Amino acid sequence: MSFYNTILVAIDLNEDADKVIQKAHKISLQNNATLTIIHVAEPLSYAYGGDIPMDLSDVQNQLHENAKLQMHELIQQHNLGEATQLLVSGHIQTEVHKVANELSTDLVIVGSHGRHGLALLLGSTSSSILHGATCDVLAVRV
Repeated sequence: MSFYNTILVAIDLNEDADKVIQKAHKISLQNNATLTIIHVAEPLSYAYGGDIPMDLSDVQNQLHENAKLQMHELIQQHNLGEATQLLVSGHIQTEVHKVANELSTDLVIVGSHGRHGLALLLGSTSSSILHGATCDVLAVRV
């Protein structure tokens, strides 16, 4: 009997994503679980508060296409052909919680930088995913 049937892996497409994906893949194999990898691209308007008086849609589209290519490369690099890939736009924690609920996820896996002190135990994104999750969350130290 497996502990986890459906695993959602939230990555941010930097060099730390490899470590998070490797851990997630190992856990999915041990549990014979389905694996979904999600990257949430926050719209540029979130980062700049909508204060830029120009249309950023072309830049946003280029960033989306670049993220799609990076995800595809990661999936191939780690031989995860069976994994579902999701590239969504929005607030990271909101979208991760939404997808986790839609998929009836048993486990969400995120990367977290090892910092010192209680306030820095998890990054703000990892912490927000942990506190709003309705399932187990594994923070992989990167």
